[in-house]
Amino acid sequence: MVARVHTVAFQGIETKDVSVQVHLANGMPGFSIVGLADKAVAESRERIKAAFHSMGLSLPSKKITVNLAPADLLKEGSHFDLPIAIGLLAELGAIPLEESGRYIVLGELALDGRISRVLGVLPAAMAAVAHEYGLICPHANGWEAAWSGNKDIIAAENLLDLVNHLNGETNLPQPTIKVEDDCQQYEDLKDIRGQEIAKRALEIAAAGGHNMMMIGPPGSGKSMLAKRLPGLLPPLRAEEMLEVSVIASIAGMLKDAGGLVRQRPYRDPHSSSSMAAMVGGGRNAKPGEVTMAHLGVLFLDELPEFSRIVLESLRQPVEQGTVTIARVNNHITYPSRFQLLAAMNPCKCGYFGEAKACSKVPRCAEDYQGRISGPLLDRFDIRVDVPSIKLSELESAQGEDSATVRERVLRAREIQAQRYKGTNITLNAYADGEQLVAFGSLCPESQEVLKKSMDKFNLSMRAFNRVLRVARTIADLSGEENVKKHHIIEALSFRNVKLKV
Repeated sequence: MVARVHTVAFQGIETKDVSVQVHLANGMPGFSIVGLADKAVAESRERIKAAFHSMGLSLPSKKITVNLAPADLLKEGSHFDLPIAIGLLAELGAIPLEESGRYIVLGELALDGRISRVLGVLPAAMAAVAHEYGLICPHANGWEAAWSGNKDIIAAENLLDLVNHLNGETNLPQPTIKVEDDCQQYEDLKDIRGQEIAKRALEIAAAGGHNMMMIGPPGSGKSMLAKRLPGLLPPLRAEEMLEVSVIASIAGMLKDAGGLVRQRPYRDPHSSSSMAAMVGGGRNAKPGEVTMAHLGVLFLDELPEFSRIVLESLRQPVEQGTVTIARVNNHITYPSRFQLLAAMNPCKCGYFGEAKACSKVPRCAEDYQGRISGPLLDRFDIRVDVPSIKLSELESAQGEDSATVRERVLRAREIQAQRYKGTNITLNAYADGEQLVAFGSLCPESQEVLKKSMDKFNLSMRAFNRVLRVARTIADLSGEENVKKHHIIEALSFRNVKLKV
């Protein structure tokens, strides 16, 4: 007889069903695991042997064969320990055979029999609900699994407790959902003195989900502005929380003491980040920064300092909202619908155009700005100058706080939600082609201004669409149904900020 236990393998954030088949046969004693298992899975033999010994059990003097089906699917990770152990216990008669097939099982075994925390429990629990299975997982992951709504979850601290529960000798309690207080405080926009144009651009970017670039000398407040953007964005909806939390679960970023991810992600990778760190990859094709920033903000400070290959790798996720990692045997696709925010100095020394600029101008500015390709630059809807602050601006009164600006942003986003109801888009930044024509609501005067701007500024069709998107957002912030001439002009003012030498 062959014992079968259900578990999952992960491809990106997707789960693939895996059947763990355990067979005992007469012959030379041995323990083999087949089915395209990686090193971590192959080492399960030793962990299972030690865990059984700690329970007072020993493996029979038979040939033990474990098959992980389908055999052509790569199995990676230590979460296969527990399903293999459950299959062995069922085959030995230590637990009822029918019980082993009612659950999706995942967990790592310690040498003393404790069940250690693993990654990916939340998507595995959601897969269990879809297949109408229960779930067996580590006790440390129980609260995470509870968010899936599965009513049959066994979260055990050690293998002995799990065996006693499956045999009906004890009853492990159902794990409960942990609700973390939403106590994160965002930095307030009122702390920034001056930079009214940049703050206006930040509000427009938040309202429409637009990508934005800030250009200015060191110390002008670019990083401070970037840190205020999350405080202007609306909170995550329930389905968005689940989506972001699945990514965090795969990446091992869910906090032990908290619940689901409740704040929009804000990622600011260092300029030395590799392409694998940015878009994902590595030995296990883990999610990168563009995926960790899904439904949130990705801030790239000192943009030209990133390597060219890293910057060019951003073009697909920025445009499509997904990133695909190609492997020899498969392709893994991660979601990456983020808001790109970038900051840069005008030149290497940072003071080009000012009295204290270095002696290498304009050559240093030409070389520095040339690190950013035209196609990548074209993907920023808004470009804004952030000049040095004057003393008179520091002494001026505080501007609007984040709460006031957020109210306008929320109203504008509600207008967009109603406008695009029934479509696959939610924000102006995602509208394109026929959607822009259908929902742009351009008056004749606005159309004339746009036509002239295409010739005067030599705008590409992508740039034309992005100007129209920003203008539509500006109109939404004003509560106006039609895009008027002054909306187009303001959108062009942000679009026409060029790097000049």
